[in-house]
Amino acid sequence: MEKFVIKETSKTPSVNFDPELGLFELKGKSIPENSTGFYGPLFEYIEGYSSRPAERTVLNVKFEFFNTSSSNRIHALFKRFERIYLRNSDVLIRWYCENGDENMRDAGKDFKAMLQVPFEIIEVEEL
Repeated sequence: MEKFVIKETSKTPSVNFDPELGLFELKGKSIPENSTGFYGPLFEYIEGYSSRPAERTVLNVKFEFFNTSSSNRIHALFKRFERIYLRNSDVLIRWYCENGDENMRDAGKDFKAMLQVPFEIIEVEEL
């Protein structure tokens, strides 16, 4: 499987999926006008990856901000990683937020509560 990379825009996050290393990253803002259109290809890619995941899979999420429609798509993406985990694979989701950003920290806590996959919330000085 080839890497899957999308450059960040003012409305969409950067996407850097490296299946060989099992490293996946989303970073930036997620306020696309069509969240289903943006996240659809990511879902398809993860579905393909899930048939032969790496020994360890890590998803690093570093959002500055996301809108409500993105929230639904982000949750759906996390559920795909959760399915990989529930098939006895080593999967970890890391939710990064800036120190003092209670909204993003709480969003991470909400996602964590809805999932059955190892999920860490990591506060950093700057994303």
